[in-house]
This record gives sequence, structure tokens and C-alpha cells, in this order.
Amino acid sequence: MTSHVARLYSLALALFVFFLTWATIGARPWTTTSRAQQDPRLTALTVREQHLRRESVLVQRLVRHRWAVYRVQLHKRQSQIATARQAQQAAASAPAPSVRVVSLPPLTITRTS
Repeated sequence: MTSHVARLYSLALALFVFFLTWATIGARPWTTTSRAQQDPRLTALTVREQHLRRESVLVQRLVRHRWAVYRVQLHKRQSQIATARQAQQAAASAPAPSVRVVSLPPLTITRTS
């Protein structure tokens, strides 16, 4: 091989075949899914994931319910506050009640022993 172009093409082809083989081996196309399903760690992980998904759905439902109850109670409390403020403003604008002065007799304390 005296041609430099032929050497470059053969080197490029060798690199291409090398990386193609590397990618093929790295992908492991010969492994089956039954081996992965038989692995107890993967089975336990799958069961745990399903359990956590169900639990997260229940927690989200509980949070939505509590938030709805909180909003109802907040609205009720805000309406009570508004009613109290209106009553306070109405009482402030009403005339003050008249004060009555009462004269009482002096207090006498007698001791008996």
C-alpha cells in the first residue's frame, strides 16, 4: 500500500468498524427481558415504585380535600370578619348612650368577733 489516500480510507473504515462494534456490544442486544424480570432487586424496585405511586395519589387527594376545606373555612371566617367590621362601624356612627350618675350611701363595715 503505497497510496496515502488508500491508507486514509482504510484507517477511516477501521475506525468506523471499531466504533460500530463498540456500540453494538455496549447495547447488549443479546440479553433477554426475562433475565431482567427474574432479578429480585428489579422486582422489588418495581413493587416499591407502584406502592409509592398509589400512596402519592392518595396523598394528593388528601391534600386537595384539606385545601378545599381550608378555603371554605377561610371564606366563612372572612365573611364573619366583614360582618364584625360593619357592626363596629355602625356602632361607632351611632350616638353614644347617656351616662347616669348614681349616688350611693357610704359603705359601712361592722366587725363582730
